[in-house]
Amino acid sequence: MTPDDELPPPPMRPAGEPPPADRLPPPPRAPRVPSLLTLHGVTIGDNYGWMRDPATPALAGYLAAERAYYDAHSSRLAGLTRELYREAAGRIPGQDEDSVRWRVGGFAYWTRIPAGQQNRQFLRSRSGGTGRQAGTAEQAGTAEQAGTADQAGTAEQTGTAEELLLDENVLAAGTGYVDVSAFEPSPDGTLLAWSADTTGAEIYALRITDLATGADLPEIIERTSPGIAWSADSRQLFYLVPDELNRQHQVWRHRIGTDAGADVLVLAEPDARFDLTLHAARSGGLVVITAASRDTTEVHVIPAADPEAGPACVAPRRPGVEYTVDHAAAAGPAGGPGELYIVTNDGATEYRLMRAPLSAPRRRNWTEVPCAAVSPARADTRLACCDVFAGHLLLTLRRAGAPLLAITDLTGGGIREVAPAMPAGSIRVEHAEAYDAGTVIIAEESLTEPPVWSELDLATGARRELRRGAVPGYEPSRYLTWRLRATAADGTEIPVTLARRAGTPLDGSAPCLLYGYGAYESCEFPEFDVSLPSLLDRGVVYAIAHVRGGGECGRNWWLQGRLRAKPNTFGDFIAVADWLAGDPAAGDTAGSRALVDSSRICSRGLSAGGLLQGAVYSRAPGRWRAVVAEVPFVDCVHTMLDPGIPLTVSEWDEWGDPRDPGDFACLLSYSPYENPPPGQRPDLLVTGAVHDPRVLVHEPAKWVARLRETDTAGARVLLRVELGAGAHTGPSGRLARLSYEAEVQAFVLDAMGVTGGPGTVGSRS
Repeated sequence: MTPDDELPPPPMRPAGEPPPADRLPPPPRAPRVPSLLTLHGVTIGDNYGWMRDPATPALAGYLAAERAYYDAHSSRLAGLTRELYREAAGRIPGQDEDSVRWRVGGFAYWTRIPAGQQNRQFLRSRSGGTGRQAGTAEQAGTAEQAGTADQAGTAEQTGTAEELLLDENVLAAGTGYVDVSAFEPSPDGTLLAWSADTTGAEIYALRITDLATGADLPEIIERTSPGIAWSADSRQLFYLVPDELNRQHQVWRHRIGTDAGADVLVLAEPDARFDLTLHAARSGGLVVITAASRDTTEVHVIPAADPEAGPACVAPRRPGVEYTVDHAAAAGPAGGPGELYIVTNDGATEYRLMRAPLSAPRRRNWTEVPCAAVSPARADTRLACCDVFAGHLLLTLRRAGAPLLAITDLTGGGIREVAPAMPAGSIRVEHAEAYDAGTVIIAEESLTEPPVWSELDLATGARRELRRGAVPGYEPSRYLTWRLRATAADGTEIPVTLARRAGTPLDGSAPCLLYGYGAYESCEFPEFDVSLPSLLDRGVVYAIAHVRGGGECGRNWWLQGRLRAKPNTFGDFIAVADWLAGDPAAGDTAGSRALVDSSRICSRGLSAGGLLQGAVYSRAPGRWRAVVAEVPFVDCVHTMLDPGIPLTVSEWDEWGDPRDPGDFACLLSYSPYENPPPGQRPDLLVTGAVHDPRVLVHEPAKWVARLRETDTAGARVLLRVELGAGAHTGPSGRLARLSYEAEVQAFVLDAMGVTGGPGTVGSRS
C-alpha cells in the first residue's frame, strides 16, 4: 500500500476537536402522538406511529437531529476511527486490483478496482489458448507476486488488448453510491446488458451497450429489478420489473433496437407472497423463471432459441414444496430438448436430486438421481444447489454446519467431495459460466485467511491455485480460527466460529464481539474482512454464532428458528454468549470454563440480525457491554400488519401473520419495540438509511425514540442514519465501507474499554 501520508482520506465527516462531555448536546426527543392498536383482545400503545409516513416533515427533522447527535458523540472517537480506517485501508493493495478471469464465448472477463478508487471496472479481452487460466503462482514466480499481478494473463498472453466495458466509479460520481446488479454479455459478444442503482433504493435502470462502439443504445428501461436473460440469437432480452412495493412481479421481453414502450409482458405473478427471479441456463438452451415464496416454488422455462414461445410450467406449485432446475443439453448429433436436473424437498426435508425429460417435465416423470452424497437422504447434509455441465454435476452442500462441494457424473456416480482446504473455512463456486468447460473457479476463505481462487477440475476434483487475495502487511499465521459448539437451553448444539490473534488468552480476560443473523435459512459462513485484524490485534476475540433460523445446519435448522419457533434464535444467541463467558447455565462442561471476559461481550447483527440484536438487548440486557443493531427489523407487530409496505406479505411465511392469534402472541413476545428492557441497559448503536426499501427507516427511528422515552438509567443510545444515498447494507465503495466499519469498530472498542493501538491485548486502558 502507499505510505500513510498518501492514503486516501476516509470518506467521513471532518474531524474537529471533540467537544467536552459536558458540552455534548442532549439526546433528541421525538414528538409523541399517542395511538392505540387493539387486536385479539390486547391493546398496544404507540407514541411514534406517525413516523411510518415518510412524507411527514417532522420525520426528516427528527432523523437529522439523531444524525447530528450521533456525529457529536462519535467525534470523541474520531482519532480512533481514523486509526482503524488507516489500518484497514493499508491492507488494500496499492496497485490496480484485478479479479480472476472467467471465460465465456471466446472472451475472458474480469473486474478491476483501480488504485485509490472505490469501485470496480468491468473488462474483457479476446480469449486465447485452451481456456485454462494463465498466470499461476508458478508462472508469476512467487505466491506473493501471483496475488498482486494480473494473475489471469496480460493482454499479451491472451493475444488482444483489454476492453473497458463499464466503470462503476463513473456511475457513482453523481451520488457517491452505485450497485451494478446485472452484467450480461450477449451470446454473440456484441452487446452488454447491465443495470445500476445509484441511490440505494434497489430500483435499477437497465441499459444495453454496443461493445463495438462503447455507446449505450437509446432504449433505457428505467425501473427494473436484478435478473436478465438473453435469447440465443442476441436480439431479444428478458428482464424483471418490480411493483410499487419493490416485489419482482413481472418478466418482460425487449427486442433490441426498438422502443421500450413496445416491450412484451411474458409472465406476471399475482400472488403477493411470491417473487420472480430470472436467469439463462448455463447450457444456453433455456430462460428460467422461478416464482418463490418462503417455502414454495414454481418454475417456468422458455426455449432461448424461441424467445417468443410462451413460458412452460415445469411443475405447478404445491404449498411447502420447493424445487429449482438446471438444464442438461442433449448429447450427440441428434440433438433434442435435453433433461432437467431438479433439486427439491419433495419427499426429502434436506432435499434430493431428481431429473426429468424437458419434453415432459411434470412431477410424475421425475426420477431420483442415485448420488451417494445425498441419497439416501442424510439428516446432516443439505443439498443446496446442482450446477449442470456437459459431463458433470457440481453439487453445493451443507454438512454438519460447514460448506462442501461434490462432483459427480451425470448419473450421480463417481462422487468426489471437495471440502475447504483451510481450518473453519468456507468454499463456494465463484465462476461457472461455461457449460462445456472441464473446470470451474472456486473460492475459499476463512475469518483469518484471505480468499484463494482455484481452478477445480471436474474430472479429477483437483484444485489448481490461481490467485491469493493480496493483503499488504498481513500475515495469516499470526491468527487462529476454529469452530466449536455451544449448547442451547434445550440441549441443541450451536456451531460457533471463532478467531483471535495468536497470544490472545482464552482464560476469561479477553473482550469478545459476537455476530449473528439467524433467518431465511441464510448461512453466515466465514469470510475474510480487511477490517477484522484491527480488532484481533487489539486482543478482541471475534465469534459468529450459527443460530437456528439460519441454514448452516440444513433446512431443519431454519424450521427450528422460524414462525412460532423464532424465540429459539434469540435463546441460541444468548446461550452462545453464556457459553463463551463460562456461565454454567450454558449447559455443557465447556461452559464452566470462561473463554472470554463475561463483562465485555458486545454483539452485532444486521437486518434480521438486527432484530436478533434488538431481541437479546431486551431479553438479556445484563449480558452485553454494547449492542450494534444495523438496519434492525424491530417494529415487528405493526410492520407485519401493514401489507402496504415492502416485504410484509411475502414474509408472513417467515415471521408469522399477526392477524392469527398465535402468531400475534409470538411476535408480541419478542418485538423489540414492544419490549424495552427495564433498568440498566448496555450501550446501543443503531443504524438506518432513508432509501432502504427492506427495513424502512421508521423502524430503527421508532425504536430509538421508544428507548429514549422509557430509559430510566441514562443509557447511551446512538442512531446513525444515512440521510443521503445509501443502501440496506450501508455505503457502496470499498473505502466508504472501510470508513463505516471503522466507526462501528471504534464504538465497540470504546465500549469494551480498549483504547490503545494494536498489541494492547484487550486491555482496559
